[in-house]
Amino acid sequence: MIKKMQIDLDRRAGFCFGVENAIKIAEKELKAGNKVYCLGQIVHNEMEIRRLEKLGLLTIDHDTYKKLKNTRVLIRAHGEPPETYRIARENNISLIDATCPIVAHLQNKIRTCYEEIIKEKGQIVIFGKQGHAEVIGLIGQTGNTAVVINSWEDLDKLNYHYPIYMYSQTTRDIHEYEQLKQEIRKRLRETGDREPPPFISYDTICSQVSSRATELEQFARDHDLVIFVSGKNSSNGKYLYNVCKSNNPNTIFVSIPEELQLPLSGSPQRIGISGATSTPSWLMEKIRDKIKEFYHL
Repeated sequence: MIKKMQIDLDRRAGFCFGVENAIKIAEKELKAGNKVYCLGQIVHNEMEIRRLEKLGLLTIDHDTYKKLKNTRVLIRAHGEPPETYRIARENNISLIDATCPIVAHLQNKIRTCYEEIIKEKGQIVIFGKQGHAEVIGLIGQTGNTAVVINSWEDLDKLNYHYPIYMYSQTTRDIHEYEQLKQEIRKRLRETGDREPPPFISYDTICSQVSSRATELEQFARDHDLVIFVSGKNSSNGKYLYNVCKSNNPNTIFVSIPEELQLPLSGSPQRIGISGATSTPSWLMEKIRDKIKEFYHL
């Protein structure tokens, strides 16, 4: 007897709170008939951006932003550096601030720390991706003096004779963060200083993201095939895809339904569909529906 193919949507996948909130704010403004500019992509997912742009959302870059006056601009969940707020005051721009509360809290922590340690030559270190929107907002709280590290090689940027205060971009891998912390402690002990300088690390990875990886590990193992749906430029998507792949080698990455090649190789009986914190639920559902239509389920 041939078993019927089963397709499971990962109900824990999809927008995190910060992204979902930013999109709801944008939709509310647009439905009210307001002209809304969004500073940078509201979410790292091209399909969702296209949907919102059809509703009227206008995505702009920072160069365009600097030229605007007397208008309204949405700040996305990733947050922005102080410079963005200064320009708004000077150009009479009304900001619709949709910064994720977790990111905003982290910005405040970093800014306060910077103001307290600036005289002792302390170093603020941020584990994150250089050039990422959230990271730009975080280093902006330090007058752009924070050191961004993304790998072990980047640890050579630090001076181990001075205090180090370490934070993380909210969407990074907690295991990598712990490994880097241990290596910094090791290097501080190896300086030969009579008393190593202070090293304080802060738990700033979003719990929704960190728990997501653990949940995804089990989801991946429970299926013959996992289809991971994400925008190609999503840092969180790349991280969670690798979590899936390491737990189930039979994992494929797609950004849009057209990238899914049918028939599926290997004749999988149980298929799991998951996605990043920037992947809309409706897009994962489209992938599911395409498979169901092909196999007449």
